[in-house]
Amino acid sequence: MERLRSKIAIGVVGPHDLVEQIVHIGATLPTAGTLRLVGAPHAGENETHEKLSKIMDSIDAVLFAGPLQYDLARQSGEISVPSTFVPVSGSGLYATLLRGVLAHGVDPARVSIDSIAPDEVAEAYEEIGVPMASVHVSEYFQPDSVRDFIGFHERLHREGATTAALTTVRTVATRLEADGVPVLRMMPSTSTLRQAINTAALLGAGNRLEEAQLAIVLVSLAASVRPGHSGPGNYWQQELKLRLHRALLAEARLMGATVVPREENTYVVTTTVGALSQATDGFRVAPFMDRVRAEVGLEVEVGLGLGHTARDADANAVTALERARAAEAAAAFMIDSDGNAVSLPMRRRARADVVREPADSKAVKIRDRLVQSLGEDPEAMVVDAEIVAEILGVAPRSARRVLQNLVEEGLAWALPPVKSAQAGRPRQPYRLIAG
Repeated sequence: MERLRSKIAIGVVGPHDLVEQIVHIGATLPTAGTLRLVGAPHAGENETHEKLSKIMDSIDAVLFAGPLQYDLARQSGEISVPSTFVPVSGSGLYATLLRGVLAHGVDPARVSIDSIAPDEVAEAYEEIGVPMASVHVSEYFQPDSVRDFIGFHERLHREGATTAALTTVRTVATRLEADGVPVLRMMPSTSTLRQAINTAALLGAGNRLEEAQLAIVLVSLAASVRPGHSGPGNYWQQELKLRLHRALLAEARLMGATVVPREENTYVVTTTVGALSQATDGFRVAPFMDRVRAEVGLEVEVGLGLGHTARDADANAVTALERARAAEAAAAFMIDSDGNAVSLPMRRRARADVVREPADSKAVKIRDRLVQSLGEDPEAMVVDAEIVAEILGVAPRSARRVLQNLVEEGLAWALPPVKSAQAGRPRQPYRLIAG
């Protein structure tokens, strides 16, 4: 789902009634014309991450209905956009106590209260002039503490110590009501919700600005695979550049990026921080390296630069590329807008996608024999059936089967056929992939 870029999109995650109230209040704010609130209500707290996942790609920030939903979402997985939550405070306690006194005959001096910090409860009771000697408080610390809320309220009610339980958690209120415990659910005040929406809007606006920053990626053939000499007449070098360019374009299209050549062995990929973040799992893995290795059979050096201007991003990318060269293409490096350097390892493929070469594989032995006969010159690593037939002492037809087997084993890749001036089958070259 694409974002409606004309407005800042804020996801609202929480119980149905509270999400509905937040969306309604958001529509009445002076900034309503610049906001789009996307509701993701859940029936139970266990659905928090699932509901968030469905809207994550369409929002700039997320506002959770409370700290419980926020903590549950973080425990279930990384939140890829800025996030905040409606704070639990004593501001919603006044209305709940007043409602309890007027409608349910609750004694405000004999209640049990969860979620709110004891000092905030004490401050609220001091303002309304009610003693706290028989007021019991269980503060929220983390999701596990919610499991104790039900027992906390039920025990005090059975002992006759309280006239009602006050809770912020909808599922706790439902359970207590089913167990016959008088319960009042505390809701945040309207002013608290307004402040939370404004905070989320600021986070979303900041996310927009950060995503719009320029990101430049320099991708260069590793020193170990560069040709001994350059020039338009070097067919092997031109073919390498073409294959590298194609691999980069395939991934760049998904990022909305541009790819242009720079110097003999380097390409420049220009995109935004937001797009690059998605392509690197939030700047945790290197871009391009695994694809180029899998599809082209080459090692590349990758440097990423971020910046508010093209000049800054490019300068940072150059510095990052130098660090990648020093690491011998073992990882990519990124320099951010503040000059901080980060190492990005290659993406680990799923086990099902990994093809391991047996140490005694016949194909590996043949590949090694060919490489040893050809020497260490990268240009000599391009062979055809005639060369293989001569080295192995087999017929050209058998050599072609050997080369096809090497391709299937991931030990070679086929180059475009070379047309011959003479009649007959075009010469089919292959590049051996050294182990």
